[in-house]
Amino acid sequence: MAITLNSGFNMPIIGLGVWRMDDKDIKSLLINAINIGYRHFDCAADYQNEAEVGDALADAFKTELVKRKDLFITTKLWNSDHGHVLEACKDSLKKLQLDYLDLYLVHFPIATKHTGVGTTASALGEDGVLDIDTTISLESTWHAMEELVSLGLVRSIGISNYDIFLTRDCLAYAKVKPAVNQIETHPYFQRDSLVKFCQKHGICVTAHTPLGGAVSNTEWFGSVSCLDDPVLKGLADKYKKTVAQIVLRWGIQRSTVVIPKSSKLERLAENFKVFDFELTKEDIDVIKSMDRNHRTNQPAKFWGIDLYA
Repeated sequence: MAITLNSGFNMPIIGLGVWRMDDKDIKSLLINAINIGYRHFDCAADYQNEAEVGDALADAFKTELVKRKDLFITTKLWNSDHGHVLEACKDSLKKLQLDYLDLYLVHFPIATKHTGVGTTASALGEDGVLDIDTTISLESTWHAMEELVSLGLVRSIGISNYDIFLTRDCLAYAKVKPAVNQIETHPYFQRDSLVKFCQKHGICVTAHTPLGGAVSNTEWFGSVSCLDDPVLKGLADKYKKTVAQIVLRWGIQRSTVVIPKSSKLERLAENFKVFDFELTKEDIDVIKSMDRNHRTNQPAKFWGIDLYA
């Protein structure tokens, strides 16, 4: 299954996120994922593993496991490179060993002090607070993103972690509309208004952290995972599926793209098996009632400032 973006290209509705994947495991995980059926991989300069992903992709192409045209590869512009969009994109392409990207996203709607293309550590001031560059506008960043499309380096461009206000502004100044807004959304953080706004204006919503971060975000941010919710466990029993499969199916039935991350082969296979059942409207309504407005991924832990405040 795929969603047709406003750019005219098809984006597989389920993908694999590579955030926090160990470098040594990436090649085997991506090769196994391709064998399972994944054709969509979500990367970012900030994940600091583009080179390892690139080696895995090159191996898959060399062995003719898959053709480049059959894959959808996303990566993202880091905060410190807003004033160096072209160089940052070329750096990612070189590491990924690709001639073009299917989708390039502005990772966060914030420009920070430039630390050198390809370096993605958070730029903190002496006070421990993110060193934000107030001379670079999101509009200028977006027009530089549009140039990447003109140059043929990128097929579609989009935004990530933008709220309704910033998305509306982007639509106002965009010559090339954002094809995607990638945001955290899951049963405990549904963000229905933002999802509706984006979809009303032809912007596909991709759900990062579609399972609520599970153990990873509990460890990093002390957040609560929806995978432990007794209501969702009851639905899993009803459909004879795992809780993760119920949550991913819910995301798909919202017409959002889901990009769960897993470093376990059995979970990779499990997360992909979500096309052989459908949640009833009644059960969709049950999940809708579970919203806690609970963000599980909170970069303020590292930045000394809550950008969502």
